[in-house]
Amino acid sequence: MTKQRQLRFTIIRSLVAILIALLVATLLIFISASGATFHDKLEATREALKQMLAGPVFRFSKKNGTAFEAKRLADILAAMIPTIFTGLSVCVMFSANQFNLGAEGGIMLGAFVTAMVAIYLPLPAGLHPVVAVLIGGAAVALVMLLPALLKTKLNVSEMVCSLMLNYIIMYVIKYLMNTHLADKSRGQIMSYPFRESSAISPIINNAVFSGAKLSWGFVVAIAAVILCGLFMYRSRWGYAIRMIGINQDFAKYSGMKVGAVIVLSQVLGGFLAGAGGGIEMLGRYTSFSWSALPGYGWTGITIAILAGNNPYLVPLAAFFMAYLSKGCDLMATYAKVPAQLIDIVQGVIFLFFAAEQFLSGYRQKLVVRSAQEEIERARAEGGRQNA
Repeated sequence: MTKQRQLRFTIIRSLVAILIALLVATLLIFISASGATFHDKLEATREALKQMLAGPVFRFSKKNGTAFEAKRLADILAAMIPTIFTGLSVCVMFSANQFNLGAEGGIMLGAFVTAMVAIYLPLPAGLHPVVAVLIGGAAVALVMLLPALLKTKLNVSEMVCSLMLNYIIMYVIKYLMNTHLADKSRGQIMSYPFRESSAISPIINNAVFSGAKLSWGFVVAIAAVILCGLFMYRSRWGYAIRMIGINQDFAKYSGMKVGAVIVLSQVLGGFLAGAGGGIEMLGRYTSFSWSALPGYGWTGITIAILAGNNPYLVPLAAFFMAYLSKGCDLMATYAKVPAQLIDIVQGVIFLFFAAEQFLSGYRQKLVVRSAQEEIERARAEGGRQNA
């Protein structure tokens, strides 16, 4: 199957899964909607869907009508920053067929290490956030060596190891914050304030974008998407990662250093998650106060699945998840529908993407059509040569 048809199939498969998830969500909204009659429930469902599907970028008012809200769009773009990085992290690791779930703990550790650098290491403005984020990413890359080496040396499941590692990271950070690093003068457990030189400034310094905390981290995230895509599809190491993901035995037989590539994929994925945590911390917060896993890593898994492990599609998937999350929050506020509905939508998306036979008939038709076109092209070339 050609690359264009493979991309088309991935997009169509994603859209169908999303559509089915939204239909399931609509049914659940209708069931949970308040109203004594069928018409009342239908009206409540319509209002809830309006908030979920259009509310993230439009404000509805009986007095002023419907108006575009730039602040809400900026909120969505800002929410995409950490999930783009975790989505890229998961894409790299999953492309090597390594089901490492450490992006969740990785983004928390990256944020924590970056915060400590922002507090205790004095550096000039401009250089400070760069160094802090790089150190945060490097710390997570180093930690990800543990599941990578255990996988390559002892064949320990990287999924189980990384899953447990998430909670080890969380509790170690909680211990350090509770016992050594917290600012005791504050009313809750949080670190000392970051140095002003470490802050990642907003893209546009006005009330709309500053209020949404849309920082230059968004531009860095898009740059990371491009670099990651070039690495995966235009470099020797990226090719090796993808080939090992497709057929590890064949890759080993052809002479590839399978163990080294597996370690590379998990270390690179850890660096991306850690850098994302650092950028989120310095772009949105003034001190470290995370007391639990933030959830960005789990969302990153959904994003990677939606993107089909294609880094170039990660921003679209991240936008969809951020848009849906914002819509569910608005739906819970204005239509009195549980915001946990997004978890159901994510679960349905997981279900259809995990089902290998979902739209397999359509994929088979595309494969057959590509094969027929190649045969016809070969016959035409043979005919021209004979003539």
